[in-house]
Amino acid sequence: MSGAMERIAVVGSGGSGKTYVSRALGRMLDIPVTHLDAVYYDQDWHPLPAEQFAARQRDMVSGDRWVIDGNHCATLPIRLAACDTVVMMDVPTTSALLGVLWRQVRHGAGHHANGVHNRLSLGVLRYVGTYRRRMRPRVMAEIDDVAEHVDVVRLTSRRRARRWLRELSERRSMRSAHEARPTACGGDDQ
Repeated sequence: MSGAMERIAVVGSGGSGKTYVSRALGRMLDIPVTHLDAVYYDQDWHPLPAEQFAARQRDMVSGDRWVIDGNHCATLPIRLAACDTVVMMDVPTTSALLGVLWRQVRHGAGHHANGVHNRLSLGVLRYVGTYRRRMRPRVMAEIDDVAEHVDVVRLTSRRRARRWLRELSERRSMRSAHEARPTACGGDDQ
């Protein structure tokens, strides 16, 4: 990573691990995390009107520090234009499908305070099952459009995501330890 990570868009298929990575980044960097499904859907799974959803995202990205978790390709350009880092959860289809199923077993259906918004249906399974073929090319094209201005992290497995988070944490710890070390001269330079 070349710059500071303060405005982070996390994208990828349902079940890919976006929420896990977003929460971990939020804790590690002490940055608020927003899960787009919590903004988009109400308690009865009714979607927010498109312009209202876009307006809310424009408000969110006007902040100095944020992690926003969610694909929502129609409004992805809003987040990408404002982020300094995009994390693409680019896991295989089978891994994403297993992630959706495991989430259902672990959390059950519904909206949960931990950022999990879980609704298992044939439509959700179809979306996840066809994501790499149908949606991923659109998302990657949007990312390619901003790639020279933002850091792009592409994580191709859950194992790779955990390793990247661990390495990022270690680099931050080493940087903090280095910055806390007293200078060799000590005292004033008078």
